[in-house]
Amino acid sequence: MQITNTILMIRPVSFRMNEQTAVNNYFMEDIDMKNQEINQKAQDEFDAFVTVLKNKGVNVIVVQDTKEPDTPDSVFPNNWISFHSNGTVGIYPMFAENRRNERREDIFEILEQSGFKINDVVDYTSAEEEGFYLEGTGSILLDRVNKKAYCALSERADEDLFIEFCEDFDFFPVIFTANQSVDGKRLPIYHTNVMMALAENFVVICPATIDDKKERKNVLDHLKNDGKEIITITEQQMHHFAGNMLQVLGSDDKRYMVMSSAAYHSLSPEQIAQIENHCAILHSSLQTIETCGGGSARCMMAEVFLPKS
Repeated sequence: MQITNTILMIRPVSFRMNEQTAVNNYFMEDIDMKNQEINQKAQDEFDAFVTVLKNKGVNVIVVQDTKEPDTPDSVFPNNWISFHSNGTVGIYPMFAENRRNERREDIFEILEQSGFKINDVVDYTSAEEEGFYLEGTGSILLDRVNKKAYCALSERADEDLFIEFCEDFDFFPVIFTANQSVDGKRLPIYHTNVMMALAENFVVICPATIDDKKERKNVLDHLKNDGKEIITITEQQMHHFAGNMLQVLGSDDKRYMVMSSAAYHSLSPEQIAQIENHCAILHSSLQTIETCGGGSARCMMAEVFLPKS
């Protein structure tokens, strides 16, 4: 199964621009607003987004963040945890020290109370001591059906760790580098999931970020050979988070491509039609979360594929 009906989301309590992640997340911008006001706006956006999902029958498990420890990016749980259909949970090493506080063992209990079964935990976090990172399904895009994992290498996605993950979880690694233009320089994009979104039968991708032609061809060949329709976005659209989408299941197994309103409004009518050939689109405004957090709809949703207990 490539997509799921169950999503884990963390409701923020101390959301703000995280100075520790701003060093290599070039999507983040400072806004002239008090942190309390920023957090309130982020909570409002979060609640509205959850409502949009629940109204279509998506099973959203909302967990309230805690005031202590200080976790300004807790709204992006997919970077520290992943859930797999064999009952295994992956726990990941994070680049920013204050993001490591987001990892919470009570999440396991909450999921088990919600009727899910956890058989095993694979924990990569000791790599932090060596200065190596792999930020969950932010760094890794999983084609769960074709058993392939796509990873754009960066400070937050170490190649050896990624290969170790692929060996542990039985995925074939597709490795490349994706860059964006920052002040006239080409610098690595911090997470794979901002330049590429993998759905059941299609992919939304910004191939222009893969500067190496051989790498670009390799990525596109894998996707084509697996029968994915390739929907191409520009770097400008990527900066509106048009690569940061996730396909989910609603009630009656209806498929939805979930994105922010900024991403939706950046798409052309042709691109929207291409997506809607496969599934309906859901979007919600995440302006504050995107601006201060440098992440969007996909980053906020940790997919739960665990078996039922």
